This record gives sequence, structure tokens and C-alpha cells, in this order.
Amino acid sequence: MKTVVEMPMETASEEEVIYQNPLLFLKIWEILSDSPYHGLSEKCRWHYHKEVEFLAIIEGRLGIQTKHEYTVIGPGDLIVLGSSQLHRTAKLDPGRLRYIVFQVDLSQHFDQSTMPYLHCFSELTQPLWKLNYIFHDHDAARQEAYALIMDIFAESQSRMRGYELAISASIKRLMLLLMRSDTAGVLGGAEETELTRLRPALDYVDRHLSEKIAVEDMCGLLNLSYHYFIKYFKKVMGLSFVDYVNYKRVKKAERLLLTRDLSIVEVGFEVGIPNMAQFYKLFKRHNHCSPKEFKQRMRGEAGVGVNEAAPQA
Repeated sequence: MKTVVEMPMETASEEEVIYQNPLLFLKIWEILSDSPYHGLSEKCRWHYHKEVEFLAIIEGRLGIQTKHEYTVIGPGDLIVLGSSQLHRTAKLDPGRLRYIVFQVDLSQHFDQSTMPYLHCFSELTQPLWKLNYIFHDHDAARQEAYALIMDIFAESQSRMRGYELAISASIKRLMLLLMRSDTAGVLGGAEETELTRLRPALDYVDRHLSEKIAVEDMCGLLNLSYHYFIKYFKKVMGLSFVDYVNYKRVKKAERLLLTRDLSIVEVGFEVGIPNMAQFYKLFKRHNHCSPKEFKQRMRGEAGVGVNEAAPQA
């Protein structure tokens, strides 16, 4: 169920995740709310973090809103949110709500033997939130993933000798489960060697989004001919270089609209599209609305209720 309510304007924030164990690159904890208040409020703000996040419900119902959808999950359910994915949550019922929040930098859990699979979870071509179909369509996979997250939480609480080994093993089992259950091929994509070859160009784009980025610059950077680079980039990434740069610019614009007090003109300059007509055209192509409408929609949509939200996750 999805209900739109009017909400005060708010500023999204980038959340800094403080790892409970710096060597495991994760934070996991339980949120418990017995408050009779429920729904969205000013305390329930849009936020994002570079860590992937899993939410596993023990008791009650939780609403999770992202740019793409509004989802309700209950006991035994879980959801995954990708790196830097804007989201906010809300308690939906007046009774008790208990759930586990698990934030982890998955890239840190690959070693020399498993490195060939790193690209599957890099989110360069597909965001990890698309894996939620697994939990919806495959009961056995959902139950196993839920149990693994509960095991990670229990080990983090007990801190028995070797708990780091147990947690690391469970994280690897969780990633293996997602890979083998991914019948839609979300975690497919290019081979690691191909992405490694393009990495200098991908890093350059990330660092220079506010500037003019020319295909010729990438050709010189990778020492490839113009036509070979164009064909190779599309083969590896699944879209053209120009479309990739525009995609990255629109993604950055979305975050700036919610996290910075900038005018739309200023946002256009920040993402390297000073021509407002072009900026509006590209933004609307990706979001089916103008930047202003996007900002209003993302700060104004809610699931149900308007009282007090569950603690932020």
C-alpha cells in the first residue's frame, strides 16, 4: 500500500558508518521501538552511506522508501539497499518493532582467491537493490539469508573467540547465496579483467564530473583508438560512454538536490551540465520528472501515517 502525504522540506544527509570492528568493515545492531507513535515524521530523513545495508525484521512492520519504490516488510522478511542508495524508513504499526540493521563494505571481504567475483558486487552496471526480487520470489533463499544475518548479529554480540572468522564466513556465504539465487542475472556483468582495463577511465569520470569529459581524453588515457574504445566500453559496461557519463551526472544531481542547499542551476554546474535545457532533458529522461518535481516528490512522499518514525537506519 502506498499513500502520499505532505511533508515538511528536509535535507538528506550522508551517514558516516562507524565500524564496530574496523577489520570487518561492518556495523550491525538491533533497533527496538515500543512507542505507540508510527509513520513518517521530520525525524525520518533521507540519507545514504557507501556501505550496503540489509534490514531484517524480527517483529512488527517497517516501511522502506527509496527513489524507486515504497516497500513494506514484516517478520522474517529482509531487504537490501545498495551503496549510496537514498532511503528512509518508517514504523508502520503502534505495537512493537524490532529489526536488525546490517551495514557492510562488501568490497573489503574479497581476498586473492575470490577477487574475480568482486565485480559482481561493484554496482558499476547494476544496483544491488535489484536483488530484492530474490527475497520476494524465493522463500528458501530469503530464509537462508535471514538466518545468516541473524548469525552475524549473534556473533557480533557474543564476541566469542573466533567470532571474526564466523562473521567473515557468513558474509561470504551470504554473497554466494545471492550469486547462486540470482536467476535474473543482476550480478552478471563484465569480467573483472575487462573492468580493470576500464578502471582508469571510470575513476577519471568520477573525479571530473563537474568538468567537460571528452571521449578523446579517455582514448589517450587508455591508449586505445577512438572506435575501439567506443565499441569496447559499450561491450563491457552495457551502455555507451556518453550514456554512462550522463547517468553518473544525473545520479550525482539527485544526491545534490537532497543533500545540499543549492539551486537547480548550481546543481547543473556541479555535475558538468551548465546548459539548463540539456540538464532538464537528461534529468527527465532518467526520472520522468523535472529536478524540482523530483526534489518535491522525494521529500514529500511517505508510506502511511504522519506521527513519529522508527529510528533511522
